[in-house]
Amino acid sequence: QLQLVESGGGLVQPGGSLRLSCVVSGAASGATLDTWAIAWFRQAPGQAREGVSCISTRGLPTDYADSVKDRFTISRDIVHNTVYLEMNNLKPDDTGVYSCAAVWTAVTCTLIAPTFYEYWGQGTQVSVSS
Repeated sequence: QLQLVESGGGLVQPGGSLRLSCVVSGAASGATLDTWAIAWFRQAPGQAREGVSCISTRGLPTDYADSVKDRFTISRDIVHNTVYLEMNNLKPDDTGVYSCAAVWTAVTCTLIAPTFYEYWGQGTQVSVSS
């Protein structure tokens, strides 16, 4: 059973920045972050879950929603089993609960189908408001 724990959310003014972290643990012996594709999704009140960014098992390729390209950057630290989402120039439309998700041995990650992912974290709230 895999556990994912997000952190780093908070309240920020428009134009501000946040860095979200997703710590992955509980993988079977020998399995590392290099064998899991990780994605970030977000959900605003009353709206459907939206794929934000993902990183594939080998670290590439990565993918971003059009709405966050050139503002968000996904990265990972294999040693610490952590995936990061650096968010810059935040806008009110970026408000929502951000969750990370994982799927085993996905060579190419996807943002289209949340059901593609097997394990989910509880989420962290990001609020962008003046």
